[in-house]
Amino acid sequence: MKISLLILLIAILPLGAQDLPRRADDPIPPQIESMYERGLTYLAKTQNDQGCWDDNMGAEPGVVGLCVVAFLAHGEDPNHGPHARQISKGIDYLLSQQNTANGYIGNSMYNHGFATLALAEAYGSVDHPRLAGALKKAVDLILSAQKRNRSDGWRYTPDSSDADTTVSGCQIVALFAARNAGLPVPDESLKKGLAYLARCRGSDGGYGYTSAGGPKPTLTAIGVLCLALAKEKDGKGFQASVDYLRKQLSYRDRHYPYYFEYYMSQALFHADPEAWNDWNESNIRYLSTIQARDGSWPGNKGESFNTAGALLSLALNYRFLPIYEK
Repeated sequence: MKISLLILLIAILPLGAQDLPRRADDPIPPQIESMYERGLTYLAKTQNDQGCWDDNMGAEPGVVGLCVVAFLAHGEDPNHGPHARQISKGIDYLLSQQNTANGYIGNSMYNHGFATLALAEAYGSVDHPRLAGALKKAVDLILSAQKRNRSDGWRYTPDSSDADTTVSGCQIVALFAARNAGLPVPDESLKKGLAYLARCRGSDGGYGYTSAGGPKPTLTAIGVLCLALAKEKDGKGFQASVDYLRKQLSYRDRHYPYYFEYYMSQALFHADPEAWNDWNESNIRYLSTIQARDGSWPGNKGESFNTAGALLSLALNYRFLPIYEK
C-alpha cells in the first residue's frame, strides 16, 4: 500500500506528528514505475539484518540514509506497507550510528548530512519513538559545527575550520528538510551557509569546490538546489547558474555519476521545468539501459549507493517528499 506523503511544503509546525495532505493522482509512466520497483526490490532483498548493506559503501550511514529516502520517495507506507520493515531497519541503523552525547551520525559530515536528511524526511510519517529526539540532536550538531567554522560552512568533521561546497550543500539541504519537518532552524544559519556557497560561484554561474575556480556541473547543481530551496531565485547569480546547467544536459560525471544525477535532477526540477523535462527524459533512457537484471545500478561505489542515487534522480516524477516541493 502506498501513501502520498506531501504535495505542498509543510508549514512550520511544533515538534510532533504532522497531518500530511495527499498528492494528486498524477500518472507515472510505466517504464519509470517498473525501474523504480525493481530498484526497491533489489534494496529490500540485499539489506542485512542490521539495516545496512554489505557492498562497498553500504554500511555508511549516509548511504543507508539515501536508501531510506529512496523508499520514502516512492510513497511507501513506512509503517504498514510492503517495505515498512526495510524503512524501519534503516532508521534503526542510523540511530545506532549516532553519538548519543553530541548527535553526530557516522564518521564524516557527508554521512551525518545525508543521515539527517533521512531522519527529517521520515519524521512525522514513521512511527518511531526515538526519531524526534535523534533528529533534533542531528540538527543541533550541524548548527554547532557551522558556528565553529571560520567560513560559515562545513567540511569533513564537526570541528573542521575550512569548508567545501559538497559537504556544505549536504548540510544546507538537511537543514531545509528539518525545517520542513517542523524543527526550528535559524534563518541566520541558512543565510551564512548560502553566503559561503555564493563565494564559490564564478562569473559564469558555475560553482567550484572550495572557491570560485574550477567550476563543475555537480557542484553547480548543489548550489542551484540550495538557492531554490531558500526561494532565492531572482538574483543574477541564480540565473547564471541555471544557464550554466542548461548547457550541461548531456554531461555525465565519470567519477560520481549517481551523485551528479541526484543533485542535477533536483536542481533543474526546482529551477527550470522545461530543462528538467528534457533532462528527465534523457535520464530515464540512460538509466534504463544500464539497470541490471536484479534491479541495481552498476558502479565502483557499491550497488546500494548507486541504486539509491539512481532512484532518487527518478523520484521527482513522484514528488512525494517535502524536499521536492517547489
